[in-house]
Amino acid sequence: MASATGAEAHGDGRRSSDAAGVIVLGACAAWAVISASAHGGRPEGMLLAVLAVAAGHSAGRISGALLPVAAPCAAALGGLGLAIATPYLTPGAQSGVPLGEAGATAALLALSTGAACCAAWAASAPSLRLLLRLLACGIATAAVALGTTAGAVLCAIVLLCSLAAGGMRSRGLGVAGLATAAALVTVALWAVAERALPDGLAVSLESRLTAKRVELWQDAVRLAHDDLLLGVGPGRFGELSPAAAGAPFPDGKPHSAPLQMLAEQGVVGLVLLGAAFVWVLHTLWRNARTTPVALTAGAALTAVAAVSAVGNALSFTTVSVGAGLLAGLATARPLAEQPYEAGARSGG
Repeated sequence: MASATGAEAHGDGRRSSDAAGVIVLGACAAWAVISASAHGGRPEGMLLAVLAVAAGHSAGRISGALLPVAAPCAAALGGLGLAIATPYLTPGAQSGVPLGEAGATAALLALSTGAACCAAWAASAPSLRLLLRLLACGIATAAVALGTTAGAVLCAIVLLCSLAAGGMRSRGLGVAGLATAAALVTVALWAVAERALPDGLAVSLESRLTAKRVELWQDAVRLAHDDLLLGVGPGRFGELSPAAAGAPFPDGKPHSAPLQMLAEQGVVGLVLLGAAFVWVLHTLWRNARTTPVALTAGAALTAVAAVSAVGNALSFTTVSVGAGLLAGLATARPLAEQPYEAGARSGG
């Protein structure tokens, strides 16, 4: 009876998480249209991002259920191949843009490392598990070879978190830690944009972040004050920001996902972005996969959230699809476990 109760609880939690995901992603798409209609913005970018995440998540759930080890391994190899073949993900290098394409490459490598580690935890054979962990280490080494310091750091963090997850008994504590880390990055970002830090620390951070990036963030905060509820409209930051217009490689973005949502779609848009991240963490917390798989995927997705807070990673469809794919892979219930679940529910 205890196993039946546990299986039913997992099933109920899975259904509630799925329903919450549909509501959150639908609300993100709907609010982009509402904000655009109020100020004449262009919601297509947000709609594409929502579609990319949903498509990636669906593909991950299906492939992860059919091939719980091979699917994340293939995703890791695919992400690595994409990073090597197209190191800037788009034609034309724009190295002068703060953490632009370099941030997207770093995020893609972090997702690939997370996928390889998830595949390792899902494997039962010790030799295969070791091989997959070596693949994860190889992705981190490739990040160094590609010259992306951010990517190497993120891959190392994901690897360490994955190893630590193997010894954690409380999944909730790990998920809470990941949520706290993402919140701290967002608070620090806000403090820099509002110049709320002590002068010495502010100067030190600005030298690392670059003055141009800080100017973009300050413009985003200023535009947010013009309409805190609706924002200035999706896609309109480049039209209204002096810093964006004067950038060496103008792309019309503040290079910060939270501040872009705040400036273009108001407080509601920012809250919906946070709700999407919370939904992913909640799904990882409530799903029936092992704790190491859930926390490894959570660490990789938190790394992507962090680099997206100070860069432009989420503006690239490959990153959005990859994030959704990893979340789907980590929450997919392998078909091999279904007979056991059915027996558990019947008391067998």
